[in-house]
Amino acid sequence: MTEQAGPEGTGPAAFGRVESDGTVYVRTSAGERVVGQVPDVPAAEALGFFTRRFESLELEVSLLERRIATGALSPDDAVASIRKVRDAVAEARAVGDLDGLHARLEALFPVIAGQRAARKAERARQHEETRAAKERFVVEAERLAAGNDWRGGVNRFRVLLEEWKSLPRLDRATDDALWHRFSSARTTYTRRRKAQFAQQNEQREAARVIKEKLVAEAEVLAGSTDWGPTTGAFRDLMTRWKAAGPAPRDVDELLWKRFREAQDRFFMAKQATLSEQNTEFRANAQAKEKLLAEAEGLLPVSDPRAARAAYRDILQRWSAIGRVPREALRPLESRLRAVDNGIKAAEDERWRRTNPEAKARAADTAAKLEAQIAALEERVAQAEARGDHRAASEAAASAATYREWLAQAQRTASDLGG
Repeated sequence: MTEQAGPEGTGPAAFGRVESDGTVYVRTSAGERVVGQVPDVPAAEALGFFTRRFESLELEVSLLERRIATGALSPDDAVASIRKVRDAVAEARAVGDLDGLHARLEALFPVIAGQRAARKAERARQHEETRAAKERFVVEAERLAAGNDWRGGVNRFRVLLEEWKSLPRLDRATDDALWHRFSSARTTYTRRRKAQFAQQNEQREAARVIKEKLVAEAEVLAGSTDWGPTTGAFRDLMTRWKAAGPAPRDVDELLWKRFREAQDRFFMAKQATLSEQNTEFRANAQAKEKLLAEAEGLLPVSDPRAARAAYRDILQRWSAIGRVPREALRPLESRLRAVDNGIKAAEDERWRRTNPEAKARAADTAAKLEAQIAALEERVAQAEARGDHRAASEAAASAATYREWLAQAQRTASDLGG
């Protein structure tokens, strides 16, 4: 005789029964099967033993559902776990809704399929982002490799390499191709940078040799008192210094310090000497101002011989005074030259007045004009005699013109002392 544990259709007991000998059965869609035997106990107690086993399975299914829902398991691990629990449910020695547990487990497969598709899409997105990032790194690396940023470039390559290492790998072919381009660019940059610095070192070493020679020349010139030529020599040294380019930094600073000290020594001595000279030159300028006042007192010239003699005396005293400040030289000489020009003009005028040849030419001109006037007056008389008033008038007008010219010639002869 069969004994029931609990009312039919409620709770786990709805899915099992107990025989009088303590054998316990579970009901599934496949039919009944024995799950065990608990003799000599009440039916409810025997059934409760196997329903508790079901509750454990149900808890395991619930935990698996939560882990899959939260993504705690990878799709492959989730499938393996489902299959393991499903096998446990299929062979379970427990009483309860085993078909329901099986259905719940089967319902997890579509969820996992969706997660798998989502993960695949996420991997594709990450793959594309990684590919794009590495492509950017490659492009920047190739740009750096072609450029000449020798200091900033090496730091940037270091940053790019660290960022590259932090990214996940792509598929082997794509990742290897991008890495080959990146690595080749870095190698090209490194080689060019080493070659550049090697060339710079050679150039700086050559500059060191040149600048050492320039310093030696400057130190020799530093004691010179030949101010003009030595100033030009220092100017030439500075031009050659700039053209030499930089030497190694620690050496360059020391050489420049020595060069500047030599320059400063010369120019300070020059400045001190010129300051003394300027004091002397200003006194000379004042003395020449007084001589100029004396020279300018010779103008206007009334006696060229006396003025020229006085001017020569002034010139001798002028030359004896010595040099003046550069800014005063031209104004003083211009004023002195004006006095000389005034005396020279007076001498030229005196010569013009006493020149025998000029006097002779003036007298000859006056004689010729007088002869021409006499001829014209004769023509006037002849024209009037024959009644030709027009010819007489024209000859008289010409005679009047020649008389004006004669008056000018006579005045010129008078000025020349004729």
